[in-house]
Amino acid sequence: MAENVEQRLAELGVELPNAPAPAANYVPYTIAGNILNISGQITMGPNGLEYVAKLGDNADVATGQAAARLCAINILAQAKAALGDLDRIKQVVKIQGFVNCTPDFTDQPAVINGASDFLVEVLGDAGKHARAAVGMASLPLGVAVEIDATIEIA
Repeated sequence: MAENVEQRLAELGVELPNAPAPAANYVPYTIAGNILNISGQITMGPNGLEYVAKLGDNADVATGQAAARLCAINILAQAKAALGDLDRIKQVVKIQGFVNCTPDFTDQPAVINGASDFLVEVLGDAGKHARAAVGMASLPLGVAVEIDATIEIA
């Protein structure tokens, strides 16, 4: 991108939170060579847990997309904690999106678009990625969405 990532976030009115702490016995990220792996990020917002919901029951696709966007914001917060400088992101290689949903809900890809669209909006071509979008019977703490990421770094 012609501008740096922090400037683009500011233009979008997005302030990255402090990187959420792990909820169990794992680390929030690992770096192996030029690959940054970010553990699953849930919908932790500035005032605590947000989007505790089940798609197809008490939440619609738009709500799920907002939840996925928040997960992507938390992914970037973890990347900043890991790298110090988001401009070190060369490419988002892959994200895996998990959607807390009823058995008959089939719009998981549309939900995870909330994260995919945000990453491309912030990172441009470097935000384009491969992905998975799958339905789950439940997710940690009852959140609507959890997303992890694999990122190539400079």
